[in-house]
Amino acid sequence: MSDKKDTSTGSQSAVNFVLCWHMHQPWYQQGIDGEYKLPWVYLHAIKDYEDMVAHLEAHPKMHVVVNFAPVLLEQLDDYATQLKNWLESAQVMKDPMLNLLAGAKPIPGSSLERYQLLCDCQKANAEKMIDPYSDFKRLLEPFKFMFPGGVCDGQDTGCLQYLNDQYYIDVLVWYHLVWLGHALKQTRTSIDLIKKAKMFDDTDRRALLQLIYDCISKLIPRYRKLAEDGQIELSMTPYGHPIIPLLNDMGNMMCTQPDAPTPACIVYPGGVERSRWHIQQGINCFEKYFGLRPQGIWLSEGGISDDAVALIEEFGFKWTASGEGVWRNSMRLSDHDPEKVHSKRALFHPHVLKGHKPKLFFRDDGLSDLIGFKYSKMNSVDAANDLVHHLVKIADFLGDSADRHVVSIILDGENAWEYYPHNGYYFLDHLYQTLSDHQLVRATTFSELTDKTKTHELENLCAGSWVYGSFSTWIGEPDKNRAWDRLIEAKQAYDRVLSAGQLNDGETEVATRQLAICEGSDWFWWFGEKNSSESVNDFDQLFRAQLKNLYVLLKLQVPDNLDEPLSVGGGNAENAGTMVRNIG
Repeated sequence: MSDKKDTSTGSQSAVNFVLCWHMHQPWYQQGIDGEYKLPWVYLHAIKDYEDMVAHLEAHPKMHVVVNFAPVLLEQLDDYATQLKNWLESAQVMKDPMLNLLAGAKPIPGSSLERYQLLCDCQKANAEKMIDPYSDFKRLLEPFKFMFPGGVCDGQDTGCLQYLNDQYYIDVLVWYHLVWLGHALKQTRTSIDLIKKAKMFDDTDRRALLQLIYDCISKLIPRYRKLAEDGQIELSMTPYGHPIIPLLNDMGNMMCTQPDAPTPACIVYPGGVERSRWHIQQGINCFEKYFGLRPQGIWLSEGGISDDAVALIEEFGFKWTASGEGVWRNSMRLSDHDPEKVHSKRALFHPHVLKGHKPKLFFRDDGLSDLIGFKYSKMNSVDAANDLVHHLVKIADFLGDSADRHVVSIILDGENAWEYYPHNGYYFLDHLYQTLSDHQLVRATTFSELTDKTKTHELENLCAGSWVYGSFSTWIGEPDKNRAWDRLIEAKQAYDRVLSAGQLNDGETEVATRQLAICEGSDWFWWFGEKNSSESVNDFDQLFRAQLKNLYVLLKLQVPDNLDEPLSVGGGNAENAGTMVRNIG
């Protein structure tokens, strides 16, 4: 392991450090209360949301910001209710994979459905999640033998009929076992099932469902308690996770994409009011689950603009944040010291946009990318030491003024860990332990710093996001623009129906929530050539299904163009496309 040591002078002040974890999953139900089309909410819950809160409970001196998307909170709550109802009264759930695991629905009889089930039960990082378990890896060997290329043409599935139902039950149980995070793998239930390895019966399956329920039902209360104890700050994202600057004014893309093609209609109808709705609905949801009004807001994808800053000021938020690319682009538009930009000295304190009050924090892209992409390939303790070493070097560079500066690392709280050994347990454990009592790095929260650190005024803000400092991940390519066209058409239909008074209050409320789901950023994230065809197809189908459902709720005929795929993908994005590297 590394023997890298931190060097410092005895009189040096500690630099403030904010680690912000963004917890988010898009709305995977078809419609407001339909069937879940993808299982990622509950799988990330038992792996990542569980481990992340367990780390904080184990290190009470470690302070972080945890940001929750309201649509994630609602889905976690819904899963807890579903699991409770199944365990207590055998009520069938809305998630197909959970129903198969529970035995609420039988193993499918058709060869194609069996093939798809086996494909679905391998959606994980094989190297870190499947391969370490020889029993599960061996269980999958018949599938690998039958389909060596991992591709089925529909004519070769007959052989799957020779695998009995017990085989598929064992695959299902194992798939959920490998998705358990480090914390749940230490439970007696998990240990016993892993040891048993095969021929899982109804008692085993129920025990696993009980473990999943116990986890999910307690997640929100556990994060709430950490906030009430003052250990963490909880912040929010607008309700449906929309790109607020693009709803407000699609012209916000022009600062960084002046020559990019645009959607056919360059104005999202009533966009500012929709932004207000998402923010207010997010606040309502947050108060429901956490009993507090957040002081900070991570606008979806770190997307900020002049009008977005004005909007969060209208709602009384004290801070928001974005990426280093936005900071660099904005500094070029403002009066700045080139040396302080080159050295990043000016990055390490909050900013305010001229004429506004909310503090703007900008993440260090390089340090954030180290966690997202590099440290998973290193020895976990060495990686944690390396991050601390970088922070200490920044403190050294800032010298006596370090305590008036802040280094911000902001990234998704769930997507990196499947690429780490043991779900990142040893990395985060060592990092939190080291930072809990560090002399030169003070772990804190954004709200703690809004009035305590040096602030720089930005004369101008170049609208953008945490990805490349632009909105290019969501707009400006043919497939993404086509998706915006379909959304804008649906919004225009929504406006016509509401203006005509054709829906009652209850119907309007449901249709408005459905519209909010359609306005989420994740659909546009996946469209384009960079991501795999499988992932793009999943999100393309679900996005069009959400739009179709909106038309149904509006009592309108569904347009034929919603039967046409918007994007096909075909790329091989790093880390399955769930994260984007900003620094080469």
